[in-house]
Amino acid sequence: MLEWIIPALMSLAVALMIGLSVLRARDAAGAGEDAGQDLALYRKQLDDVARDRARGTIPEDEAERLRAEIARRLIAADTRAARARPEREPLRLRPALVAFLLAALVALPLGLYARIGAPGYGDLALGDRLDMARERREGRPDQRTAEAEVPPIAVPQQEDAPADFETLIEKLRLAVLERPDDLEGQQLLARNEAALGNFRAAYKAQEEVLSLKGDEATAADFIAYADMLILAAGGYVSPEAEEALRAALARDPENGPARYYMGLMMRQNDRPDVAFRLWDRLLRDGPEDAAWIPPIRAQIDRAAQLAGIDYDQPAPADTLAGPSAEDIADAANLSEAARAEMVRGMVSRLSDRLATQGGSPEEWARLIRAYGVLGDTARARAIAAEARQVFAAVPEAIDRIAAAEASLSEDTAEDTAESAEGGEAGEDAEEPVERDPARDPDEAPDRATETSPPAIPPSAPGPEQMIGDDATPEVSQ
Repeated sequence: MLEWIIPALMSLAVALMIGLSVLRARDAAGAGEDAGQDLALYRKQLDDVARDRARGTIPEDEAERLRAEIARRLIAADTRAARARPEREPLRLRPALVAFLLAALVALPLGLYARIGAPGYGDLALGDRLDMARERREGRPDQRTAEAEVPPIAVPQQEDAPADFETLIEKLRLAVLERPDDLEGQQLLARNEAALGNFRAAYKAQEEVLSLKGDEATAADFIAYADMLILAAGGYVSPEAEEALRAALARDPENGPARYYMGLMMRQNDRPDVAFRLWDRLLRDGPEDAAWIPPIRAQIDRAAQLAGIDYDQPAPADTLAGPSAEDIADAANLSEAARAEMVRGMVSRLSDRLATQGGSPEEWARLIRAYGVLGDTARARAIAAEARQVFAAVPEAIDRIAAAEASLSEDTAEDTAESAEGGEAGEDAEEPVERDPARDPDEAPDRATETSPPAIPPSAPGPEQMIGDDATPEVSQ
């Protein structure tokens, strides 16, 4: 009850102060009117004395004495009027209106608090709030409960999917069902089910992948599993997903997707302060084109506000450095052939760095486009296939890779084939670029001329390649 009495007394005190101010203004207005009447009276008396003096009714010395006395009173009255006069004209409020406004001033805040506040809810110390957040996190719904509340996810049909794509996927499911210990088959099934929006089937297949790999399971394997669980639950980080995320962080403490999802889990369980710390560090670590940066930028301001932190996001950094001024100046002085060779060298160095050290999705997309511009469409598609494997657990990155591959021109692929034939026929023809066996489509089933859903990694055999007449998956080397 005390929490009601204190606000009520405070509102009443404010109302009384406002009422007194209104009354003082009315009194001041009355005092000003009285002083104005005195001034008029004294001015009239001065006029009367001057008139009597002119007529000779009163002696000269008496007239001077009266004039001095009246002038003294006039000055005093003018001083009183100046003190009583307000800077602005006071409002002429009726007493009933004043009473109504004061009553509203008290009633409205109390009514508003009763509607949107929490009357009777005791104060919570910081330790109590942290304990409540921990209890909520530990007692939150499991994966199955969360999935039951999520409507089925409708995924649009891929426009470039083969006509028999669904049939091939069904064959893949049957093949994996007959051979559950086939690691590659389970991996392909998990990726393809996720691409179709069947996240529940996808994470069940990924569970088999983790079981088959055992201690050799990588952080990427656990991230893929957690990602499928979270998507199946509509973005909710369940205890099962948290366990997978912690397993990924145990193998790679700096893993970006795992750190982002851990922050999301904390945000969902009343710990915006922890979410903010995780996300702020991820923002500062970069790279700016990492797949987790856009969702962090969209949510971190609200997390900071809930955590009581005055925060400004760091400005985006340019993570892709173009050619230097020196490179451009050197290229301007080269012949067409030398300039083309220089560009190929830069592309080759980028390719080697991504193959050995890895890179951001945007760098992989840039490499794909670069090979397309050079006319090496087959190499570009092989790079796209490899990138899909690298970023299998990051859907946003897969979208960027798919967009880069979609920009490749079929005409460029035909021109490249004609150039290769010309190089074999003529002595002066330019030698074909030496191919990387790890990426060259000639060293693996050719996918350059196939049209398949972007979600199916071309780097690994598609359903039509891995399912034979006996409906059993083939393990490629």
